[in-house]
Amino acid sequence: MLFLALMLGTLVSEDLACIAAGLLIREGRIGLAAGVGACAVGILIGDVGLWVVGCASRRALGRWPVVSRRIQRLPLDNMRQWLDEHAAGAMIASRFIPGTRLPLYFCAGLVRMPLASFTAWASIAVLLWTPALVWLAVGAGGALSVLPLSGVSGWVSRISFVALMFVLLKSARPLVSSLRSRAPSRGMRFGAGRRSLGVGGSVPARLARWSRWEFWPMWLFYAPVAIWVGFLALRHRGISTITASNPGIPDGGVVGESKFRILSKLPSDCTIPSAFVEAGPAAHRVHSIVAHMREQRWSFPVVLKPDVGQRGVGVRLAQCVEDIETYCERETSSILMQPYHPGPFEAGIFYYRLPGEARGRIFSITDKHFPVLIGDGRSTVEALIWAHPRYRLQASTFLTRHSHALDHVLAQGERLQLAIAGNHAQGTLFRDGAHLWTPALERRIDEIAQSYPEFFVGRFDVRYSDLDGLRAGHGLAIVELNGATAESTDIYDPNRSLLSAYRQLFKQWSIVFMIGAANRATGAAVTPTPRLARLLRAHMTSKPAFALSD
Repeated sequence: MLFLALMLGTLVSEDLACIAAGLLIREGRIGLAAGVGACAVGILIGDVGLWVVGCASRRALGRWPVVSRRIQRLPLDNMRQWLDEHAAGAMIASRFIPGTRLPLYFCAGLVRMPLASFTAWASIAVLLWTPALVWLAVGAGGALSVLPLSGVSGWVSRISFVALMFVLLKSARPLVSSLRSRAPSRGMRFGAGRRSLGVGGSVPARLARWSRWEFWPMWLFYAPVAIWVGFLALRHRGISTITASNPGIPDGGVVGESKFRILSKLPSDCTIPSAFVEAGPAAHRVHSIVAHMREQRWSFPVVLKPDVGQRGVGVRLAQCVEDIETYCERETSSILMQPYHPGPFEAGIFYYRLPGEARGRIFSITDKHFPVLIGDGRSTVEALIWAHPRYRLQASTFLTRHSHALDHVLAQGERLQLAIAGNHAQGTLFRDGAHLWTPALERRIDEIAQSYPEFFVGRFDVRYSDLDGLRAGHGLAIVELNGATAESTDIYDPNRSLLSAYRQLFKQWSIVFMIGAANRATGAAVTPTPRLARLLRAHMTSKPAFALSD
């Protein structure tokens, strides 16, 4: 009965049926395979139904002379050819872009797209979308474990959960659609003569990305986390509680903090030297950077990045003065400059200390692996990217970043580093670094953290050259320190399950709220909610000078 109810429920609302299935699976009232299967079957029936309606409409309306003449003036042959060439991308994308599925599927029937071909691509789209949404609901359902699940209050909890998930999903889809519509076309990125990302191996790569949750869009992956954060905000008297988690960082390090000011409060023997370049005319800033390099005897290359940034956007390795000039012309905000630390290793160490406790702890360690191409003497850079089982999943990032060298053939054994920023969105592979933890490393990180006034929780991004030295707490070179909204990035290890990632993030955010509440109780100031909302809105709507994949 539940299987039938979920299947029929998709004909009313696919999203509500999938969310309800996830909740039923979470409570053990239906199996995972049955829940996903019921929703998938119902959705596919609805998709085929749209095709049938389109096909039948052409026949029925064609009997009316006035309508028939109008239909004949439509470019049906062109529409059919377009669908034949782009069915895969269009039908899969329509699952995630609001307002596109109904007209697309109706049009497929109208132009008589073969039913077998339509059903095949519709099935693939359903198999990508349905398990993802059901799993999302299963993971988010963990937030209900702290709420009553029996009696009237239990039903109120369940209904509220489903309604909140539904609203978040409906709100996220238009956001993603608008972001996609603002993205520059691939043809403009690569020029008319360059193969676009929509050709060759890109469709299989996109399908593979959807099958691996580490590459899901942020709005999709973070929906359960947003629900959990919302619950914690209610429990701890407001979202602004997190701004008291680090009283020594403006707004707790939630958003907009200066990387330079934070680094300047850490011991110089464990941080990469840095310099702050104020916003201003490009020529003046170039002169300041070059003068500072001479004064400090820094040699090229140097790293340039926005002093206030996110997810590795705008990080550049300048090899000469011309690179600095180009960067200053594009990046108009304040800049952080650092000499390049060759590593070759980097780790993200998430730390926390509860107020009142003498010692802090390492919550997690991320072992970062930078993407490197190795030449074979025959293949171009572009071909090597598409041939690599992982790099092809982030091909758009790498092809854009190295567009000037795509036709270059790397010699046998020649190495090309595809990314320098230790960020997952920039192409770096994240692994669980639990094997790097030692008591000595934890003591050293705790010493560094406690040297920063009123710092309690965040992530240190650390470069190092020797594995044994890191474990002993020696040779640390801190690139930056992120505050309250830092992430325990080891969750992106491809070997980790989605549920384990959500468990860790839920625990992390519980700790952040707990620390913020404890500090507020002892007199720490919190950022007023209206100000916090303005900061977040300004941060989210700001347009970076550099695209994420540059």
